Amino acid sequence: MSAADLHFFSYGYIMTELTQTPQPQKVELPDTWSGELKALLWLGIPMALTQLAQFSIFTIDILMIGRLGPQDLAAASLGTVIYFLLWMLGFGPVMAVSPLISQALGADQNDRHSVRVSVRMALWTIVIMCPFMLVLVLMAEPLSLLAGQDPAQSAKAGGYVLALAAGWPFALGTMVLRNYLAVIEKIRVPLVLALLTTLINAGLNALLIFGLFGFPKLGLVGAGIASSMSYAVGFFMFVIYVNKDKTSAPFRVFEHLFRPHWDRFRDVVMLGWPISITTVFEGMLFNACVLLIGLIGVMEVAAYQIALNVATLAFMFPWGFSMAGAIRVGLATGAENHGAVRRAGLVTMVASVIGIMVVAIPVALWPHGVASLYLDTSQPENQIVIALVASFLPLAAAFMFFDAVQVSANQILRGLKDVRWPMVASGISYWVIGFPVAAYLAFKTPLGAQGIWYGLLFGLLSASVFLSYRFWRLAWGQPNPAQESPKSAAKA
Repeated sequence: MSAADLHFFSYGYIMTELTQTPQPQKVELPDTWSGELKALLWLGIPMALTQLAQFSIFTIDILMIGRLGPQDLAAASLGTVIYFLLWMLGFGPVMAVSPLISQALGADQNDRHSVRVSVRMALWTIVIMCPFMLVLVLMAEPLSLLAGQDPAQSAKAGGYVLALAAGWPFALGTMVLRNYLAVIEKIRVPLVLALLTTLINAGLNALLIFGLFGFPKLGLVGAGIASSMSYAVGFFMFVIYVNKDKTSAPFRVFEHLFRPHWDRFRDVVMLGWPISITTVFEGMLFNACVLLIGLIGVMEVAAYQIALNVATLAFMFPWGFSMAGAIRVGLATGAENHGAVRRAGLVTMVASVIGIMVVAIPVALWPHGVASLYLDTSQPENQIVIALVASFLPLAAAFMFFDAVQVSANQILRGLKDVRWPMVASGISYWVIGFPVAAYLAFKTPLGAQGIWYGLLFGLLSASVFLSYRFWRLAWGQPNPAQESPKSAAKA
């Protein structure tokens, strides 16, 4: 064979390989506002309901623990502070899954390998964090005492957290799988699985808190055990579904589960840790206020926990919409569709505000009725707590608007892989503005416990302004988020 023939053969072989290699297929996105709204609601409504179902595990715990009395309710509130710190630290890798997968599939709908390694490495980070989380769990009671809380309440809180923390890796693992399923638009069955998990928790609560049908009456610790068991069952139900569903199964997300992919692991960590810190900044503001109000009185702590639970329930609606919005923005960014980025972001913010107002308005109008759902009104000692809750709820309803704005803006920015600037903005909003205002108004003015709620309101207002400006800057200013590389966006 001559040199010319060899050259021709090699060239032909290369061209054949190129033509046989599938070209990236960018995702197709709606080019109208109504189309984007339909796409968001298709994802957002089931995701919001799923978030509500998942959080209902804690709501059911609070409702059932409330029947034990204000003392146990206050102890559960203190224990939840530590548990949610664990949850928030692990939240970053969980939420990093959505932008990593959505941008990959936005750029190429057939990129199953990228999806698989993103899910695998997110699960790896949760497992690696477990020993460090155990240290914090064992320090729950000493930390509560260090914060000046009642010794009896601190002891109860420590036992509750220890029982509850066993479900921590399963709860976060479930969220990883849920986020993956949401990106590939498998959202209905996960809602059913979340509802089943909630029902399992309610049944186990009845058995272990109150000792029904011959089971031991474990009280507060029983609530923690029941939640952990339900989280574990829920996780394995999701594992089975992920492997069996005809859309999900081809991604083979559990294939080579123990094989490392260090580049993607680094991506998950680098994108995830600012999300974790941002979540800690926000979540610990609310939980730190539990400690502030604990310096005022036990009844105030119980009332704060109830009012906060109502506000958090309402938060599930904008959170679900905003998580769907992050996926929509991620797909648009991966497809380099700048107009779709803008549409997805604005539609997400409007839908989130409307979603939370559905709850906020009734709460503001009927605070006593809402408070009475949590405590037995026939018990005289509960009347003080009910009155306090009724005074807190209108303020909680007022800040719900800003809560919806900030969470939607935050999630949209995560869809762009913009995570570090929001982290700084959140730290300023909640700890330079919100917490000092709450402490000052609570202890230096006649407002007392109500002052804490005004502090929360100022913090959320500030965050909503800063984060909304950031999205406007990226979507309408420079640089163009749809043209940034993932690496540069992660550093923004």
